[in-house]
Amino acid sequence: MVQRVALALAAALLVTACGAGMRAPLAGTTLAASPAPDFTLQDGVTGRSLSLGSLRGKVVVLTFLYTQCPDSCPLTAQLLRTARERVGADGSRVTIVAVSTDPARDTPEAIRAFSAVHRLQADWHYLIGRREQLQPVWTAFGVRAESEPGRPVEHSDAIYLIDARGRERALFHTDEKLETVVESLRTLLAEK
Repeated sequence: MVQRVALALAAALLVTACGAGMRAPLAGTTLAASPAPDFTLQDGVTGRSLSLGSLRGKVVVLTFLYTQCPDSCPLTAQLLRTARERVGADGSRVTIVAVSTDPARDTPEAIRAFSAVHRLQADWHYLIGRREQLQPVWTAFGVRAESEPGRPVEHSDAIYLIDARGRERALFHTDEKLETVVESLRTLLAEK
């Protein structure tokens, strides 16, 4: 009986502590919550210009991809789509933004095909531009993107979590565990 009461008390304290603001750490490396660098590029999905700042009020997952990628990009797309789905109804408050690392081949047609294959249509933006437009964005987020004719693009595998206030909160990579990404999204969505 005493053991059962002690266990119930311990469980109540744990629930109280969790309700008082204790949250799971974010995926990957926690960042300093600095404002994310703003930029404006063409959305290859809609054809309209989109700025990162226009997405305030939503949790943004920012990544850097190319449509012809044979390895990490398809895995990244799958990870992010599945994580947003697993969040549940609040997943509609999460926007996935990909910035092209292959300006020569990431055409609207290639983006539509990539989006369809990876079932990324809702709250999904794939931003494109000329190399001179993309380079400052890559630099601002510490992404390297190099290409040679006839070879796959070599680029950094960076995924940023940006909170609804437009602040960089975490940096992780495609090998992050799905459940950690899901919990990170839930944590950011629960913030006021």
